Amino acid sequence: MRNTVKIIVIGFIAGLTGTFAGYQYFIKPSLQQLQTAPQFEGVKFDSPTLNRSSEAINSSTPGLAPVDFSEAAAKATPSVVFINSISEGVSVSYWDWFFGDGGSRQTQVSSGSGVIFTADGYIVTNNHVVASAQRIEVNYNKRVYPAELIGTDPSTDLAVIRINETNLPPVTLGNAKNVQVGEWVIAVGNPFTLASTVTAGIVSAKGRRIGILEDKFPIESFIQTDAAINPGNSGGALVNKSGELVGINTAILSRTGSYTGYAFAVPVDIAKKVFEDLVKYGMVQKAVFGANVVEYDYASARKYDLDTNVKNYNGVLLESLDKDGPAIAAGLKLGDVITKVNGVTVNSQSAFEEELSYHYPGDKISVNYVRDGKPGGTTVTLVNRNGGTDVIKRKIISAPSLGAQLEATEFGVKVFKMDEKSVLKRIGVSENFTITQINRARITEPQDVIEFFDKYRGEGYLFGINSSRQRVQLPFIIR
Repeated sequence: MRNTVKIIVIGFIAGLTGTFAGYQYFIKPSLQQLQTAPQFEGVKFDSPTLNRSSEAINSSTPGLAPVDFSEAAAKATPSVVFINSISEGVSVSYWDWFFGDGGSRQTQVSSGSGVIFTADGYIVTNNHVVASAQRIEVNYNKRVYPAELIGTDPSTDLAVIRINETNLPPVTLGNAKNVQVGEWVIAVGNPFTLASTVTAGIVSAKGRRIGILEDKFPIESFIQTDAAINPGNSGGALVNKSGELVGINTAILSRTGSYTGYAFAVPVDIAKKVFEDLVKYGMVQKAVFGANVVEYDYASARKYDLDTNVKNYNGVLLESLDKDGPAIAAGLKLGDVITKVNGVTVNSQSAFEEELSYHYPGDKISVNYVRDGKPGGTTVTLVNRNGGTDVIKRKIISAPSLGAQLEATEFGVKVFKMDEKSVLKRIGVSENFTITQINRARITEPQDVIEFFDKYRGEGYLFGINSSRQRVQLPFIIR
């Protein structure tokens, strides 16, 4: 009997020990993984932290005084919102067409953050937060608001949305050019749906180009920070110790998908220009220089037979020139080294692109350069994407017969605001889908789409690019 009791007691203790060990090694680590933020692979998304708005953060470095971010957090946090992007995917087969089911629908919800720019509801966020959304909701002050998409700019990964509300607290805009490497900053956002989370770090570098933006004219001049950036922080605020916005949190660089200390924000100076253009014109006005530049260094100097016995490689080198473009018209040549634009020193490709991003088509900019070891100067008249100097506005065409709105883009025809009975929706097209080809016909104008569906009867295929930048082929039957 005693042996039986002893065995039971030992078994009970062993069970407790196993339970505790299982918690430590299986359950507990998963909680730590959640807190340390598994991230989407590669780039995209941003960050904040545990809210310590009333607590001083002590530096672990000997000799440094504690830094208190409570005032900055209190000032910036009310200007950051939580965003839900809702999209519906439709899977359509020939079976669906014969029996009229219209395909199966799948709802996807992704989240991010946004920064209030005006009291009347204009909010800046990342393009990748809202690009694939068919419906956008903003959570703010314990209320949920439907949001209107004002415009997007893939070249900077920024977008503007608006909610119907007044007397909102706009963020105080700072100046990214005044930000110094080593300066303290805090990130504010909603990682993992943890609303109004704040994290702190320093500016690790400026003018970073990391090659994440897929656009014909990408502008990458990121502020790099070691403030924690995690899923849900994309579109949130990076602010200085005064609570002034210096950047829009955009990306992390990670091999594992988890935050590893490398986060990136679009400088507020660029965000301000993008915001103003999207609100005023519906699209960002790109000022084109008409040349490709590369870093001026020992390797590029050797490639173009330039003097390599220089003390400092300052500037960017002209690697290619557009035929009849503004750079050639201003007298610039291959191998010229541009050192200044409008008096601003440009020592990297990102610095050059950033300086151009502040300008409009038709602007005249002064350019300092070095050719054959001798300094020179000229004036370049910037142009738009089409080679002109006028402002380009969006032209959205209403197509009642299709139950949709259409817009010509450089890749094809983009689809907006479809009715529930839209023939395009029945095929499987979603909003922000770009139609590139129908059967064997390339699509370049809205009228191409309208005329095709007005006249065509039978089976076919529609080709395009969805809002996630994936190429899609959709079969259809028109009876």
